[in-house]
Amino acid sequence: MKSFTAFLAAIFLIGAVHAATPNPDANQVKAAHDLLAAMQAEKMMRMTAGMSQYASPAQRKEVMDKVIKLQPELVYSRLALPVAKLLSTETSLEMTKFYQSSYGQKVLHDTYNSGAQLNPSTPKPTAAETAALKKPAYIAANKEFKANEQAIHHETFLLLKAIINGK
Repeated sequence: MKSFTAFLAAIFLIGAVHAATPNPDANQVKAAHDLLAAMQAEKMMRMTAGMSQYASPAQRKEVMDKVIKLQPELVYSRLALPVAKLLSTETSLEMTKFYQSSYGQKVLHDTYNSGAQLNPSTPKPTAAETAALKKPAYIAANKEFKANEQAIHHETFLLLKAIINGK
């Protein structure tokens, strides 16, 4: 069991080291910004705020009012650098294409507009969409994106905290 856990930890670290870029260039930041816009990251911010715990209903209302008033561009620009540090330029570009596709739009709609589910479902892709999902560039990008998805959500939470604190 210990060796299996060590193996999983090593795989995780390899993926994190491969994707992590301490000083992303302007193209990488722009690609991350475009990805966040395609992902509708302002909705991810609202989701994060809605799932967070608050001391009182009044505090929840105050935070949700702040988040709802946020301009989407502010969310994209403030998250672009942290996300660019997590994802390669190629991954950001490929995932942007995915989220701009008709199937990607269905996935986003399902993610942000469905109610709480025990077993979340994803929409069924058409034959053409299935072919696009089998391309090696998308498969590699999706793998890197999924490996860093929790970190992206964490960066969203950190931004939420900064906005709540007025920074």
